[in-house]
Amino acid sequence: MGRSEELFERAKRVMPGGVNSPVRAFNAVGGAPRFIQRAKGARITDVDGVTYIDYVGSWGPMILGHCDPVVQQAVQRAMADGLSFGAATQREVEMAELICSVVGPIEMVRMVNSGTEAVMSALRLARGFTGREKLIKFAGCYHGHSDSMLVKAGSGALTNGNPDSAGVTRGAAQDTLLAQYNDLDSVEQLLESNRGQVAAVIVEPVGANMGVVPPAPGFLPGLRRLCDAHGALLIFDEVITGFRLALGGAMEYFGVEADLVTYGKIIGAGMPVGAYGGRREIMAHVSPSGSVYQAGTLSGNPVAMAAGIANLTQLRDHPEIYTAINQMAEALAQGLRQALPGCTVNQVGSLVCPFFTPGPVTDFATARQSDTGRYAAYFKHMLSQGIYLAPAQFEAMFVSAAHTMADIQQTIEAASRLPQS
Repeated sequence: MGRSEELFERAKRVMPGGVNSPVRAFNAVGGAPRFIQRAKGARITDVDGVTYIDYVGSWGPMILGHCDPVVQQAVQRAMADGLSFGAATQREVEMAELICSVVGPIEMVRMVNSGTEAVMSALRLARGFTGREKLIKFAGCYHGHSDSMLVKAGSGALTNGNPDSAGVTRGAAQDTLLAQYNDLDSVEQLLESNRGQVAAVIVEPVGANMGVVPPAPGFLPGLRRLCDAHGALLIFDEVITGFRLALGGAMEYFGVEADLVTYGKIIGAGMPVGAYGGRREIMAHVSPSGSVYQAGTLSGNPVAMAAGIANLTQLRDHPEIYTAINQMAEALAQGLRQALPGCTVNQVGSLVCPFFTPGPVTDFATARQSDTGRYAAYFKHMLSQGIYLAPAQFEAMFVSAAHTMADIQQTIEAASRLPQS
């Protein structure tokens, strides 16, 4: 038994499922999760001393790679001044100014501590701003674990949401309506049947929590038009796509502006941080300037802000980073299509996902047609070849600026050695 297995046995005695987040468990692929000791560049090393090419990247924020020296130096300087003050700091002002300067539609921003908190706060703001109570989300899109977002479709495709987790009351979920990703008709039907009641439509611009599912041509502009016609706000959940698809995120990449945007750990270079922002007229409703209450002792943490400023500044000053990571991701996707016959490989920017189905994969229903048993075999094989992937089919691979074309080729060659069942 290796040290990871030993640690997992210890963890199961004191932590639910032996992990602090379900995505870290290997339940979908079998075995014990690898416990990571350190990381550098595009590689991580577990407690047994095994090193892997990493395509998880802390679930996306390590766009520059692990332990980027500029980010590390910024963190070290900030730590010398103190870890937390519970008071206003210069760095949180600089971070807000930086985000507003590079993401055109955002005029004001509020820092929080996670993507879940950002979404929860943005939804409350949408309700407070519009005076409406209902929300529309899409099957297969994940927006954190706040109660109103943990819903699933009921008996029909267009019913009110039912709780998708124990502990979530029907009251918390009943105002969340379920539409189908890439299906504008399903959204329009909900808006028409709940005319004047929908505060917001929230969407992952790229469905990156059901693998990687790109928006169909016209889908995002169609959501913009429908929201405008019905007086609802359009919220882009850019916890994954923000500052990754482009400096301006999915709004820049697809040329569609949302009313509110949520961000996660990438704005802290992997530290616990999130944010939500939007037009001034909407954000002015947030306390203390408005009546929509939201607060946080650690919001705008000075160390996290230092890391985030260093991360985003490099992305702003070196646009060639996006060209490089997108080209590597495209090469990876093309190589995996050849290495994994009978699979569908989706790619958007630096996000990649192989589905073990002939496809196409365009929404949650088609994503679920993927053979998760084959993915589990693929995952175990790649792990044995020194490639670290997400331990579940419905997640993205993240390419970083620390990866090289040699890493991409090594990954493709490893995939090509997968035994065919």
